[in-house]
Amino acid sequence: MTPPQRPLFAVLYDAGAVPAGEIGAGLADLGDIVFLVPGRSAHVDQLRPVMELLGEVRTLSGRPAEDVDLVRALAPDAILTFCEDMIRPGAELAAALGLPGLSVETARLYTDKGAQRRALRAAGVDGTAVRVVESPEDWGEALRAIGLPSLAKPVTASRSRDAYALRTPEDARAVRGRLDALAADGAWEPFILEEFLEGRASEPFGDYVSVESVCTPSGITHLVLTGKSPVVPPFRGTGRIWPSHLPRAEEVEIFALVTRALEAVGADNGFAHTELKLTPDGPRIIELNGRLSGHVNMMARESCGVDLVRIGALLALGEEPYLPTFDFGEKVHFQYNNLAPLRPARLVAVHGAEAVRELPDITAYRNFVRPGDDLPGGTSTLTLDTISGVCEGHEAVMRTIDAARAALTFDFRFEDGVHSLNGLELPLH
Repeated sequence: MTPPQRPLFAVLYDAGAVPAGEIGAGLADLGDIVFLVPGRSAHVDQLRPVMELLGEVRTLSGRPAEDVDLVRALAPDAILTFCEDMIRPGAELAAALGLPGLSVETARLYTDKGAQRRALRAAGVDGTAVRVVESPEDWGEALRAIGLPSLAKPVTASRSRDAYALRTPEDARAVRGRLDALAADGAWEPFILEEFLEGRASEPFGDYVSVESVCTPSGITHLVLTGKSPVVPPFRGTGRIWPSHLPRAEEVEIFALVTRALEAVGADNGFAHTELKLTPDGPRIIELNGRLSGHVNMMARESCGVDLVRIGALLALGEEPYLPTFDFGEKVHFQYNNLAPLRPARLVAVHGAEAVRELPDITAYRNFVRPGDDLPGGTSTLTLDTISGVCEGHEAVMRTIDAARAALTFDFRFEDGVHSLNGLELPLH
């Protein structure tokens, strides 16, 4: 008897929330993989040997009609992505092939921050004031409308790329100068300028949280509320804490708000990652994303044995998989990421990794960049590593993280020479 044919997953892949190896592990017993990758990507170049061990690799042209023809010839059973930049192409391919997936409109609302804010306002979910800056000439009118303090970021950016806080007129002039420079270099893209959401006092934790959700035609399920360690300048996230430190009543309030927000953008397929600011007047939506948050699949596998890639794959096949409860065993699990400097640099060496692994409550330490790697600088969130651990309670989490950061030293070659920075000093650079 001929064995049944395994489903074929077309995975649109680039740097994103889940690396190729985790995707391969999650899909291993479900089907075969063809990775669809962009033509130019340093991340793809680095991970191509891994992808070729896991399945076939095909390069997308970036021209929609050609890419539809390419994927149609492959005849996949499912379209899947965990990459922010691939959300819209993935939705368009799924629609063209008649496969389950995000609607093209919902994908647009996830990835267009201006349109997303307008949809949330129209649904009465969130009233954050926002203006779209289509060209540098629109800046003055937008600034007059929104005022200070405010936040500027690209309409389609992810990982805090080119995100700037404007608190003073000097800040506003500096950001306008950066926008003019982008236009002069031919790198202009639309920005949004929006009301700045002031967080409430939350030390030692961050003043924001996130929610990981699964969306299906039959409803929205919130998997977990993620507490955060404080951001580092300008708005770069550093760590995740499960369960969060918030009381149950506030968790219920947040889940209800996120449900309304996801319904407002038509979310009915796949994962959603929603970030919320904890303000003195209650939780406010920062943004919705049509994907998992970075490193969350790794954390779910390590903390409670849940493989979110597998769940995402079953959703992409049109199934409604069983969604297990996240059971943390009455412990507090965390991940922390040291981030690359804001200035361009080359990583020369990392010291102290073994000392970190030997610390109480630390379960793993992993490097994501290697000595000799060039780091581009800028406001984007580029993770150097992940520190994972388990504590008896929330009060021990930040102490454990700070002990691990203090044990690490990173040698960077900047323009003015080599500097050694420990993990506690990194956010200042």
